[in-house]
Amino acid sequence: MEDEFGKEYAAVLLRDLVLTEVEDLTGLEALAKGIDPRVIWLAICRAQDVPEERWLGLNKKPKNKHAE
Repeated sequence: MEDEFGKEYAAVLLRDLVLTEVEDLTGLEALAKGIDPRVIWLAICRAQDVPEERWLGLNKKPKNKHAE
């Protein structure tokens, strides 16, 4: 989250952003409830209109299923 939003704003989003995709919980509440962090991250990405090509993180590309 810090790569995408910066340290301070990432903390604010995790604490304050209510995620409708995750039972109307904040990220912190969802983590405390045991919801997979990846599910939370993707919900934050969609809520904040993060471009899909950045959902895996800074400068990361999806793994090619057919690559060896």
